[in-house]
Amino acid sequence: MSVLEKFRHYDLEGFRVGRFNLGVNTTFSVYRLGGTLIDAGPSNQWRYVKGFIQTAPLQQLLLTHHHEDHSGNAGAIHRLTGVRAQAPSLTANILQRGFAIPPIQRLLWGSAGRTDAQILPEKIHIGGEDAEAIFTPGHAKDMHCYLLPERGWLFSADLYIANYLKLLRVDENVDTLLQSIRTVLSCDFDTILCPHRGVVENGKQKLQEKYDYLLNLSSEAQMLQKQGLELEVITRRLLGKEGAVGILSRYNFSKRNLIASCLQVNLPFFLVQSLNRSLAHPLADTLDQSAS
Repeated sequence: MSVLEKFRHYDLEGFRVGRFNLGVNTTFSVYRLGGTLIDAGPSNQWRYVKGFIQTAPLQQLLLTHHHEDHSGNAGAIHRLTGVRAQAPSLTANILQRGFAIPPIQRLLWGSAGRTDAQILPEKIHIGGEDAEAIFTPGHAKDMHCYLLPERGWLFSADLYIANYLKLLRVDENVDTLLQSIRTVLSCDFDTILCPHRGVVENGKQKLQEKYDYLLNLSSEAQMLQKQGLELEVITRRLLGKEGAVGILSRYNFSKRNLIASCLQVNLPFFLVQSLNRSLAHPLADTLDQSAS
């Protein structure tokens, strides 16, 4: 069943769309503050996004990254309104040459044709207010978040989505994602505006929880690997059997990808020490856990 939902957060307008209503990863929220639209939405929902855009004059379209759910309607918006998307230089380059979309993502979001985007200026504004673009690779190599420091609002692109990840795209990198989360956590904000999850209050705390979860998952995965377990066994032990999404996507979006990437994370020194102690004294650690 398709999703169509308008919502407001103070003076921010949101419009959630999706071909399917199968969870946060299958719906997308386009945000507008004043005359600025954040991300273009998926192309297979254009007839609905078009109506949302036409309710008020559009002055600016900012893209967070190139993925088809975020950029799919950029060309159509330009043709409709004359407003060209503005995007980080990496994003603009990808959109100009085009990119491949795996079948399951094409089913969810549609296609994304080539489009010319203007490169972000040094100083940017959202709804007439000063904003900051923050480079946050990991989910995508070109991804940026947009911070409204006066409001404490973060347009988080796909940095957050959920506290606890269970699946990862094959081109994502957990170690880089953790670095990006650390960068954002050093900023002052409270509310996350996530295109999939929606408006997230106590957003900084929620993002910290995601960081802690990924770090702990990486530590647990690496401990099991040092004990001689293979990737498939580690994945089943920590996340359970691979689900339908992993199988249907041919493991492009899967639990296995998440654990494989966690095994490559450079753990902080204190976690490395803890892991080494656990390997050296497994019985003592078991007794400690039983007593707690």
